[in-house]
Amino acid sequence: MTPLSKHWAIPGAIGCDAGGMSRNFKLIIEYDGTRYFGWQRQVGKPTIQAEIERVLTLITRQPVILKGSGRTDAGVHALGQAANFHCDTRISPKTFLRALNGLLPADIVIRDCCEMPGGFHARYDVLTKTYHYQILNHPIPSVVERHFSWHIQKTLDLNAMRESLFCLVGTHDFKAFEGIGSPRTHTIRTIHQAEIIKNGNSRLRIVIQGDGFLRYMVRNIVGTLVRIGMGKRSPADMECILLSKDRNLAGATAPAQGLFLVEVEYKE
Repeated sequence: MTPLSKHWAIPGAIGCDAGGMSRNFKLIIEYDGTRYFGWQRQVGKPTIQAEIERVLTLITRQPVILKGSGRTDAGVHALGQAANFHCDTRISPKTFLRALNGLLPADIVIRDCCEMPGGFHARYDVLTKTYHYQILNHPIPSVVERHFSWHIQKTLDLNAMRESLFCLVGTHDFKAFEGIGSPRTHTIRTIHQAEIIKNGNSRLRIVIQGDGFLRYMVRNIVGTLVRIGMGKRSPADMECILLSKDRNLAGATAPAQGLFLVEVEYKE
């Protein structure tokens, strides 16, 4: 017995101990994405999915495949990423939660573990996702926040940025904000909420909720918003860019460290 398995002594931790009955578990995951190459498993690179799968395999002593609600890119964080996995086990959700948090590195935490119906899928059953993007708009940078916000020295025109967001709400073709290499078959998405919240004198939080997002979509929208806030584009340009479906007209992709996947909602 390895030191890890001896330490946890998890009941029913041997593969297929439930007589072939596969159970479906959902995880809610918080992580600091700074040192990871994103969510999705990659050969020879640290990723969130691979790290959790490694620990689940230690706990259950069987191969486990984790299905996330979607990918987050290198350096992006999550407060409420969702994922599910099937496993033949007698281990309870409460025990999974305790064991995972005992064995995972400090920059990954499982906020919740619950059992779901067998047909539940963390990606295909998504109703909405909510992202936050954080900007530190101050002449002086912050050491503590450098991995969790985009530092912009020049004062941004918040009213212009807010005005430009209105056109994004609703169902549109967001091809102009799609990153290269997006695996999607179409670029039409529905945005339910888009707003900017000011915290104190120098911190901005851009909140975007939708039924799904293209690769780099939120970061490309933020990059365009910042150009508008700097006076390099007008608020009316946002709608022109949206209708153009031309990625070259939108702003540069905002840095990864300011982006957080905050919540994933599911159909009942």
